[in-house]
Amino acid sequence: MKLDPLTVPRFTGIIVFLIVSTWAFPMSSTAQAEIQSLEFPYFTLRNRTGSPEPGDAYGGERSDLKAGLCRVEELDLGVLAPLADLAPNFLLEELLRVQDVQELDIATVLEGLAASAGERGPALYVHGYYIGFEKGCRRAALFQQNADLSGRFLWFSWPSDGAAAYYTHDEADLYWSLPDLADTIIKLEQRFGSKNVDVIGHSLGARGVILALAEVANRDPDIRLGHVVLLAPDVDFGIFERILPRIAPIAESITIYATTGDRPLALSAQLHGYPRLGEAGNDVSGLTGVEVIDLSDLPSEGPTGHLYHIYSRAVGEDLRRLLNAGERADGRQGLVVQSENVWRLRPTARE
Repeated sequence: MKLDPLTVPRFTGIIVFLIVSTWAFPMSSTAQAEIQSLEFPYFTLRNRTGSPEPGDAYGGERSDLKAGLCRVEELDLGVLAPLADLAPNFLLEELLRVQDVQELDIATVLEGLAASAGERGPALYVHGYYIGFEKGCRRAALFQQNADLSGRFLWFSWPSDGAAAYYTHDEADLYWSLPDLADTIIKLEQRFGSKNVDVIGHSLGARGVILALAEVANRDPDIRLGHVVLLAPDVDFGIFERILPRIAPIAESITIYATTGDRPLALSAQLHGYPRLGEAGNDVSGLTGVEVIDLSDLPSEGPTGHLYHIYSRAVGEDLRRLLNAGERADGRQGLVVQSENVWRLRPTARE
């Protein structure tokens, strides 16, 4: 895509950042480079802003459920494009821009998803804390690509404020969103059939997934979902232990990705006073039927240790095998068993 006047200040900042970062972080990017233009459907509980800028089409206020399509494209760096290949992987989302947002009625979005998802059905993804709509679109595009979910992907965007200082506000907005998230999961299962809907949550979004699934199980105990994936879940470990027996029967599998060195989860543990489910090292022996993937052997994707689902090739490949091929942990390449329900993921040669 070409630059418009509103993009120039960001473009200039990105160029400076790339030059500095390639000197400060002399590493090759491990993210895939396929994105040029990528479109995917979304559901959102955000308010319309009326802004002409697509990335600002929705804000952080609560609203009714809406749906549509988001298209993300790469910035055109011209002769400076080789810098992007040398930049650390955690900077690559800055090279993307939300180019178009088209709001559609929910039925139309579901019809399009039915046409593109194929026999496997949709994969519903719920983002975490500190995610405005524009940032969320960019990261959703990267996640869809890394996990190879094209055609199946549906992004659920609850009204996070997109501000680092608003964690407790985001928690409240997540809880407010739970009935609609539960309704969405039930509607998808009714539309696409038993075991044909995968549900994925990252960070605080994983907490939303767990709580919404508990409501789903209470409302419809006979519902059967596909794979539930909890990425870096910002969830009280003890609370998950108590809820697990309620949600396990309605899912074909539940997989937790955890690691050491996840700074946002370490801060959350200090704030709440209890360990987080996404921190490696918890005693998971009592989590019957849950498969825990320990990512502690992988190189860090950036300064937070929290975004491996977007940037790590090894994690992306493992997710593809789980979500697209339906392979369980004991059959997926690259996983080394540690105990009855824990596997460590080894880095690929490209990591």
